[in-house]
Amino acid sequence: MTELRGDAIVSTETNEQTQSERILLAANTCISTRGYANVSMRDIADEAGVALSQLNYYFKNKVGLFKEVVRMMISKYLKEIEASLKQENSPRKRAKGLINYFKNMLQHNPELFRLLYDFTGLAIWSPVFSSLLSELFKELSDMIEKYIFKDLQLKELKGYSTKTLSRLILGSMFGTGIQVLLDQDEELPEALNAMQILFE
Repeated sequence: MTELRGDAIVSTETNEQTQSERILLAANTCISTRGYANVSMRDIADEAGVALSQLNYYFKNKVGLFKEVVRMMISKYLKEIEASLKQENSPRKRAKGLINYFKNMLQHNPELFRLLYDFTGLAIWSPVFSSLLSELFKELSDMIEKYIFKDLQLKELKGYSTKTLSRLILGSMFGTGIQVLLDQDEELPEALNAMQILFE
């Protein structure tokens, strides 16, 4: 749909998409810096520079808005992680690249991990969020299995399947991540490097 504004024909669909994206980015900023429980719809509207009524037009409640923020996050970072894995030409280099990616994110974008851990807490009690989180973890573990273990041509390691080992690596990265956020110990990110012994 289009409408005439002055001398220009403007697509209202594009305008609405831009408005919606701005709200999602504002919600991401608010929630990742203050926490889901500490942010109101009015806070998000203020951050986005829109009226509360406009916010409610796009997103009926905070649960629905946060769900879309999480979907946006999943789409963006899954693409980044897969691109990072594809850059290297050997499983060992891909494993090292994946570890470095997570270390870099912890150092330069800790807000992403705060958002993820906030989301994880909600997912334990909410079927809406738990299905999204399960989807995220499955996508990540499948990537690790596909780009690292499958190319190593390992069916198992000491009796454990490549799927199990992929989940172990994923769990280690996220577990170390929350320790870094809580402790700020400079040596903690180096613990991620220990996972490389699986590929030696």
